[in-house]
Amino acid sequence: MKQPIDTLGIDTSNYTTSAALLQNGAVFQQKMLLPVKQGELGLRQSDAVFHHVQQLPQVLETLIQDKLSVGAVGVSDRPRDLEGSYMPCFTVGYGTGKAIALSLGVPFYTFSHQAGHIAAALYSAGKLNLLHEKFIAFHVSGGTTEAVLVTPDEKAIFSTRIIARSLDLKGGQAVDRVGAMLGLAFPSGKALEQLALQTDKAVRVKPSLKGADCSLSGVENRCADMLKKGMPKEEIAAYCLYSILAALDGMTAELLKQYGNLPLLFAGGVMSNSLIRSAMTEKYGAAFAAPEFSADNAAGIAVLTSIKGA
Repeated sequence: MKQPIDTLGIDTSNYTTSAALLQNGAVFQQKMLLPVKQGELGLRQSDAVFHHVQQLPQVLETLIQDKLSVGAVGVSDRPRDLEGSYMPCFTVGYGTGKAIALSLGVPFYTFSHQAGHIAAALYSAGKLNLLHEKFIAFHVSGGTTEAVLVTPDEKAIFSTRIIARSLDLKGGQAVDRVGAMLGLAFPSGKALEQLALQTDKAVRVKPSLKGADCSLSGVENRCADMLKKGMPKEEIAAYCLYSILAALDGMTAELLKQYGNLPLLFAGGVMSNSLIRSAMTEKYGAAFAAPEFSADNAAGIAVLTSIKGA
């Protein structure tokens, strides 16, 4: 791998305004969650764009202050590396990043939000060497629950191909919808995990699988039924999280049958969960992003920009 350069990365997802500096191999990042009203489960794209316009200057000011000296700027400009993949919220980061690059006279690069998640997880887990080989990466968040086959690509650093996915509800949607049932604030991941950790009751879940694809809609329905029956919130939270774990376990086992014993990487906000991380690491030796690099962030974009610009 070429010697990395110092870079600025920007990511404006539907959840978080993020910026990161990669300097001398170390990542420094700042981010702000987009404001969501109590009881709501996200934002319309027009509202997300508005809040990014307000928040990105604050994030950059806190991060950069008067010390910006980078060799390249990179941004996420689309959700995935698929033709037609687009969300308006990413235009805010694109426009700001391009303006910064032009003003500094440095190269400007674009990547997908998903590629940023994968790179952030690799960086955080000390696994950037995997960029030289094939591996399977899971991206589990509010907008995505899928596994991709990652292959080295000389031009794009790596390419991805979807090899498994949720056929309905996404992992993060299940977490946030169950969290809303239980009166938790959005996003609900951390609070739901804390609830789940308060029960010692064994949870047995049979995942709903079709090949390597999963279905998670039954999780929401079952949790609603449990709540209606007056079951403890702690047990409902545990059932939700162990259901997602069971689905990921089943998907992983099937993919390893199909593709052989490839390295496994887990990224995305839902993968900051300690229950899932512990179980999948113990069973498969899987690599996970550290929690601060699991939720939406710009660190992976900064890392990819550094590699691309070297």
